[in-house]
This record gives sequence, C-alpha cells and structure tokens, in this order.
Amino acid sequence: MTSPLLSMQSITKDFPGVRALDDVNFQVCSGEIHALCGENGAGKSTLIKILGGVHPHGTYEGELHINGKTQRFRNVRDAEHSGIAVIHQELALIPEMSVAENIYLGREPQKYGVIDKPRLYKEAGELLAQFGLEIPLQGQVYKLGIGQQQLVEIAKALSRNARLLVLDEPTAALTQTEVEILYQILGQLREKGVACVYITHKLKEVFQIADRVTVLRDGKTVGTQSIEECTEDKLISQMVGRELTSLFPVREAPLSSSKNNEVALRVENISTYPHEPPSLKNISFEVHRGEILGIAGLMGAGRTELINTIFGANTGKWDGNIYKNGIHVKIHTPRDAIQQGMALVSEDRKRYGLILDDDVVQNMTLANLTSAGEITSLGIINRSVSYRKSKEYVESLRIKTASYDLPVRQLSGGNQQKVVLGKWLMTRPKVLFLDEPTRGIDVGAKTEIHSLTAQLANEGVAIVLVSSELPEILGMSDRVLVLHEGRITGEFNNDNLTQEDIMRCATGT
Repeated sequence: MTSPLLSMQSITKDFPGVRALDDVNFQVCSGEIHALCGENGAGKSTLIKILGGVHPHGTYEGELHINGKTQRFRNVRDAEHSGIAVIHQELALIPEMSVAENIYLGREPQKYGVIDKPRLYKEAGELLAQFGLEIPLQGQVYKLGIGQQQLVEIAKALSRNARLLVLDEPTAALTQTEVEILYQILGQLREKGVACVYITHKLKEVFQIADRVTVLRDGKTVGTQSIEECTEDKLISQMVGRELTSLFPVREAPLSSSKNNEVALRVENISTYPHEPPSLKNISFEVHRGEILGIAGLMGAGRTELINTIFGANTGKWDGNIYKNGIHVKIHTPRDAIQQGMALVSEDRKRYGLILDDDVVQNMTLANLTSAGEITSLGIINRSVSYRKSKEYVESLRIKTASYDLPVRQLSGGNQQKVVLGKWLMTRPKVLFLDEPTRGIDVGAKTEIHSLTAQLANEGVAIVLVSSELPEILGMSDRVLVLHEGRITGEFNNDNLTQEDIMRCATGT
C-alpha cells in the first residue's frame, strides 16, 4: 500500500450532550475508491464535515494530513484549496441558474472584469463531454430531475480538479443508467490517481466498486479491510454490532388470504392530466386489510404520482374514483385523506415529511392537529399531552435524540425517517402509503422499519409500499403491481416472483 493521500488520526468531536466521533482513524490512498460505511448516527457525516472544513480546526481533537502535511482548515474554501471536493446529500445548487453557471459558481472565467459567458459555456461543455454527461448546459437546474441535478453537482466537483472526491449517498436518486455513468466517471478518476471516499448504505455498491472499506459504529472506528477480505454478512455485523439473521421479517399469513377479508381501499380508473396526454392512465387496484401491496416500476413510471393523487397531494387535474371500506369518498386535500384514516410517508422526507427547524415533538404531532382530539382542544395545543404521546413513539420506534426539543435537522437520516413514521402512526391509520421508506438509511434502521411495517400489516393496516429496490418489494409484499409509463403492466401474487418478472413489466416488454 502506498503512503496515504489522506490521513485522519485520533479524531474526536463533541456536540452538546453527545460524542459524535471518538478517536477515529481513517486513511485513503491516491487512486483508491474507499467506502465509508456505518449506520445512521455512526459519525460518517461528522467525519466528512471535518474533512471538508465545515467543522473548522479547533472544534475537534486530532490531526488531519494531506500528503503527509498537517492541515488546519478554517472553512470549506481552505479544504477546496487543498484539493478536496465534497458532494453532500443536500445538493448545493442555485435552481434558477443554468447548469454551466452552477458548475463554475464562484469561479467564473472573466474577461475585462466581467464574466466571460462564451468561455464559461465552452469549458462547461468540454467538461461534460469529457465524462460523457449529456445535460443541457443552458437549462435551468430546477427544470432537471433530481438524478441529473446530482450529476451537475458531480460535474461541479470535477471542474475543481480535486485530488480527493467525497460522495455522500451519490446514487440515492439516480436511475440505473445514471449509476453506470457515475461508475465510469469514478473509473476514469481512479486511473488519473484521484482518490474517492464513497459513502453508501447500498452494500452491493461497496462490493462492486470499492477497493477498501472502513466501518464506523457509535462514533468509533470498527476496522478497515480490503474488499477481498470482506463479505456482506461480515460488513453488516460490523455496522450494527450484531448478526442480522434476516433482512426481511417473517410474515404472518396476510388477512387478504381470508375469504371474508374486507377491501380497505379500492381505486378505479385514476388518470392524471398535468400535460396532455394523461400521465396516469386508468389505474385500478385494491388493497385488503392486513395486506402489503408493493408497487414497482422505473423512475418516471408514475408510482409517486399515483399515491400522491389518492392522498390528495396532487394539485393537478385528475379523475377516477376512490372507495374506502366500500364507500365512495372524495379526497381533494391531504386533510381529507387523514380524516379518512389514510397516512403517507413521502419519498422526500426533508421536503414533504418534516419541518426541519421544528423540534421532535412538533413534528411528531403535526398530523394530529387536523382535528380535535387529545392533543388539541378548541384550537389550543396541549403541550404536556404532546410530549407524553411523542415519548411513547420515540421509545417504541427507538428514535435516538438527545432531547425532544432538538430540531429534527440535527437527527440522522434514519432517525428523521422514524419521526415521520411516528407522526403518521400517531394518527392510527387504516391505510398507510410508504413511498421509498428506507431510501438513504442504514441497514439496521431498514430492518427496524421492515419489522414495523410487517407488524402493522399483522394488526390489520392496509399498506401500499412503493420502492425502487426490488429485493425490498419481493421481501415485503404479498402482491405486486408494476407500472410502466403510467399504466399497470403487471400484477402478481408474490409466489415464486422474481426480479426478472418485475423488470420485464417495468420496461414494457
């Protein structure tokens, strides 16, 4: 092994009431793709923020070396000047500006003291062409899908000629085609001697592209090993500190197997009209009490649009019929859906599921404020009851938080997702929509959410599960619907169903 490009030694970082990192050691060599794994809250993001200058020197203990030289970053700019480019999960793009302008933001080529636009677009075009990225240079970023926005962020990092590229969950919003493009880019950078720190919860990616992997747990270094020395079971055990006998829970026989089982939700001929022709085209299905109905399909197939429409969260024009327990209901807003006993854990928890600057209790009780009950009386919130009810769900869901008054933006991704789940479970839903419920969270939190989902189904809740991860669809669902271009192209009982069966329908073949 060559001398390390990056060496972080005995890194310790404290926040009020909690030690985030405890004597962590981490090394990365030039031309290496080094995976950094661990559960949410293990300390990965804190370590990367120290490396990227977000947490400046003096706010932590330990030493940071680049090519053997001690570094004391005061801010992000110092880290960038040392050749470090960090791409965080929260993209740092200006939506109203063009792709090219975002790539060179703050470093625009100038001529006679003003921005040289022709040169800016020429250099941006050459950069994208070099790495095979087909993104419209003059298009505004907000018009791009989240996957293309992620590629723009990567292009911005590449434009700095970084020696060390840090990617935090880079494929969470990418299509398979975009993932392959990313892998090609990383391969090119590896050949040029650029080092990469690759943070992901998708263990398949670790074994596919990484050279070595370091595991953090509870703020401490568990160990570093080459991929050849590691197995998935070993990696999971190191991450969670225990053996996971199964990633998916053993289900009781779903209530839908009973001849007398009632249909909890039926939708007929749902079509949406954001543009002509319709986006969703005559979608009809039903889900029974105690059943988990999986909805699969490629990005853009209409999965999220479908459940948002049923839940009243689609503001565009649509038609069709919704029946709850056999009774026709009209749902125009999420408030209507909540009053009908429905709940929706949305795909983007930070944008649609949480108020990030509010505390745990405020977020947990948010969905219960729509009608009078234990928490509100005559429009006044009973704070003591809010705390008591929130405490029940914080404990039952094992949410890790230093205080109930802590803003949820300070929680790890997995714990944020549990707060969203707790918010909806507090409404005691009869129909629960889960849209990518385990995206961007660690394997331990995934297992807990899978177990909770199965428990709710066993208690009679009808669950509609949308997921891009086919093993999750196969491991959790009783039945599976497959969407392609706004239509149902397949419906299966989950008996001997394979990923190939689903993909044939998802691709329209």
